[in-house]
Amino acid sequence: MSVRRVMGTETEFGITVAGSPTANPMVASSRVVNAYAASSPRARRARWDFEEESPLRDARGFEMSRQVADTSQLTDEDLGLANIILTNGARLYVDHAHPEYSSPEVTSPRDAVVWDKAGELVAHDACRFAATTPEPDITLYKNNTDNKGASYGSHENYLMRRATPFADIVKHVTPFFVSRQVVCGAGRVGIGQDGRGHGFQVSQRADFFEVEVGLETTLKRPIINTRDEPHADPSKYRRLHVIIGDANLAEVSTYLKVGTTALVLAMVEDRFLTRDLSVRKPVQSLHEVSHDPSLGHLLELVDGRRMTAVQLQWEYLHAAQEYVGTRLGADADEQTLDVLARWESVLTRLERDPMECARELDWVAKLRLLEQYRERDGLEWSNAKLALIDLQYSSLRPERSLYQRLMHSGRIERLVTDAEVTAAMHEPPTDTRAYFRGRCLDKYADQVAAASWDSVIFDLPGHESLQRVPTLDPLRGSRAHVGELIDASPDALALYAALTR
Repeated sequence: MSVRRVMGTETEFGITVAGSPTANPMVASSRVVNAYAASSPRARRARWDFEEESPLRDARGFEMSRQVADTSQLTDEDLGLANIILTNGARLYVDHAHPEYSSPEVTSPRDAVVWDKAGELVAHDACRFAATTPEPDITLYKNNTDNKGASYGSHENYLMRRATPFADIVKHVTPFFVSRQVVCGAGRVGIGQDGRGHGFQVSQRADFFEVEVGLETTLKRPIINTRDEPHADPSKYRRLHVIIGDANLAEVSTYLKVGTTALVLAMVEDRFLTRDLSVRKPVQSLHEVSHDPSLGHLLELVDGRRMTAVQLQWEYLHAAQEYVGTRLGADADEQTLDVLARWESVLTRLERDPMECARELDWVAKLRLLEQYRERDGLEWSNAKLALIDLQYSSLRPERSLYQRLMHSGRIERLVTDAEVTAAMHEPPTDTRAYFRGRCLDKYADQVAAASWDSVIFDLPGHESLQRVPTLDPLRGSRAHVGELIDASPDALALYAALTR
């Protein structure tokens, strides 16, 4: 009934090697992740446990054969690539050709922002540690495309009730995803997958989606991903794996991205959404909305109505306002009310003049910056300088990042503090199982053999085999559950004895 639910983010970072345009990105990515591991003694030993992963299980009731699956889908195979678990409960690893940071599980949009931002600092530090000269030769970017036809993901994960029919998710969430890019798009110079078309569009990822529903994540990308891998008790939960989002730097963009999605999912679970907002040709519509930063493009709904993406977002907002008012009333929590208020404010200003949202939304902030360069230098959208500006907006190197320049000059709104983000690089959230995972990695590093989202595996003296502690309930293993127990246990053997007593 609120924005609160178990959620998390994943970011695959773009990577370049200075002076080596043909450098192997997998080798460079491994160098970055291994450098961070070498700088963090507690992250060296524990491996990632792939045993419980099932990336080919489909929410529509079947499992894809490994023989027909693309190799990029086989995320349950240990390829021997750099892969470390952090003391904040997150995972830093090489996903094919990119360093990827998967945040720990959190329970609120604001916490999602904090630990997502912590991932940016972790990635930047990894680059610094990998440097062999005073001037770093590897740069990471929080973006989604190399503008040469390749795209890399920025995913979200939301835990949902297993009892919710998947068909209901598809029906109600598809039009929401088609339209929500006007709130959380990251902006992009170039049209089409290879960026050859001249112009600016709202979303980095939109052009790379080709089907409405499917299991794949790197080819034939679907608006609704059907991977049924809950990383939790499968009889109670499903995990909605969202692959359609952009990699956001603006904190308000991330906050609204996850906050509004959490509200829509709550309405789907409670069967509150009765009006059909289905869009005709959703994939084509997704592209068309992105290609029109004036936000004037009219979507055609299945019921015959025509409306802009902003107007479609209003439909969801009005439903969410009624839902929260009806179900929670005066008991609505502060973040839920804040998400509703910010959502309404942003939609109001997007309708009036999108540039009024330049302090909050990535795509608008980037477009304003680009227009300033265009006006100053008389640049057409075909000018290569604009694509470079787009890239520099997303750089994780503070001295080069145009986003950081805007932020430090007060032209981007902040929601969290630097101190919170710095602490979150090393400390886990306190209200999910990430607390147990992170604290164990921090305190018992030498005795943790492996871990995953749903288990921690100990190598204990006096035990012939490894000992697995399952963590199937994401809301157990929090500080309230195990904080005192961990504090009182001098080693993992004592902790395991207490847990299994």
